[in-house]
Amino acid sequence: MQFVIPALPPAAVPVVGSDALFPVHRIYCVGRNYVDHAIEMGGTGREPPFFFMKPADAVFPVAYGEVAELPYPEMTEDFQYELELVAAIGKTGKNIAAADAMQYVWGYAIGLDMTRRDVQAEAKSLRRPWDTGKAFEQSAPIGPIHPAAAIGAPGNRAIQLSVNGQIKQKSTVDKLIWSIEEMIAYLSQYFTLQPGDLIMTGTPAGVSAVKKGDLMECKIEGLGELNIKVV
Repeated sequence: MQFVIPALPPAAVPVVGSDALFPVHRIYCVGRNYVDHAIEMGGTGREPPFFFMKPADAVFPVAYGEVAELPYPEMTEDFQYELELVAAIGKTGKNIAAADAMQYVWGYAIGLDMTRRDVQAEAKSLRRPWDTGKAFEQSAPIGPIHPAAAIGAPGNRAIQLSVNGQIKQKSTVDKLIWSIEEMIAYLSQYFTLQPGDLIMTGTPAGVSAVKKGDLMECKIEGLGELNIKVV
């Protein structure tokens, strides 16, 4: 196939323990999916789920055993982290029943929804879309994907983020307001889920800003640890 301009390489995330890559199609992010985070962001708890998207090229792959350097983005003075469990979709589905949803999950990873919070807040105040606050380049650091067949369901795995050695976020993934099954069922009513889709499942309380030089240590039990320095 011949393109009229150079085609960009597809976004992809490594698969743990191999040289294989998981190609990224879309990134769906659910908002306010832990009660404590919903409250800190002005919500009240369980409410109908809402989603926004990041483009595939927002992915910033992070390998184990390295300190990845994440550039501080332009146009913000309030660059915030949100640690999330990522579910990777492995097959096509539409109008999926919650009881069948886990059949569509290929694997899991650690992810961060990095946010220009001041830009997002301004957009909210003007009742405008959040894209400039959420969907910019390298706004989705993601670690290697672990096949679900190897590690099983998320269960009550611990999730924790520290900045410069100080714990900022700490919870367990069973405290999601909307479960992974419910999120897949809900999304699949509006979109045909495709192999390569990633679902960022929500973040616990404790989101805050980082500055250049800060080191984020991101852990989800059974999925290892990511070390990311803001530069």
